[in-house]
Amino acid sequence: MTWDEIIAALKSDMEAKHAAREQALKSSRALIQTSSKCIKHIHRKQFAEAEILLAQAREIAREARAAMAGHPEVEYAGYLQDSEKEMVEAAGCLAIALNQPLPSPSELGVNAASYLNGMAECASEMRRSVLELMRGGDLDTAERMLHQMEDIYDDLSTFDFPDGITGGLRRTNDALRAVIERTRSDLTLTRVQHQLLTELQRDRA
Repeated sequence: MTWDEIIAALKSDMEAKHAAREQALKSSRALIQTSSKCIKHIHRKQFAEAEILLAQAREIAREARAAMAGHPEVEYAGYLQDSEKEMVEAAGCLAIALNQPLPSPSELGVNAASYLNGMAECASEMRRSVLELMRGGDLDTAERMLHQMEDIYDDLSTFDFPDGITGGLRRTNDALRAVIERTRSDLTLTRVQHQLLTELQRDRA
């Protein structure tokens, strides 16, 4: 192979890698936006719309991974990691809201670190739904969701590995613990208030 041929081959390879990187960045932005919209619809209890958006997010992620295939420098550079966490968060929130089994990493096509951190953020995000249920008086469903948040936290706490492997899971899970403690306190106080109100109404009857 001549020098000119070497340069031409290298340039072609770099152009392909650059195209894959640009696609990954574009897909990452679209994935974050779509996942965020999905979560908003979940909180509004617009579950059919949320399911459509989650399906779109999974397709965006699939196309991005396909574009990066064959370019390990791009594939493992972390361009999609944060956006995939958002997708995991949306998928987990929808499953909890609908009282369905949580999706697996293989179902979502994500790596372990993205999945674990995404599920931690999902559990934190569900505090909003728990508070909304409390305001509406549906304390049993709020309790069920809180238990799921606690289960996620407890299981993620067993992943005692370096941050370089888990993507900083320890910090994310520490933040989740604080969210759970506040939520448990809020729910306990609300239950006491409801019990007192029920007793007052019974005494007046």
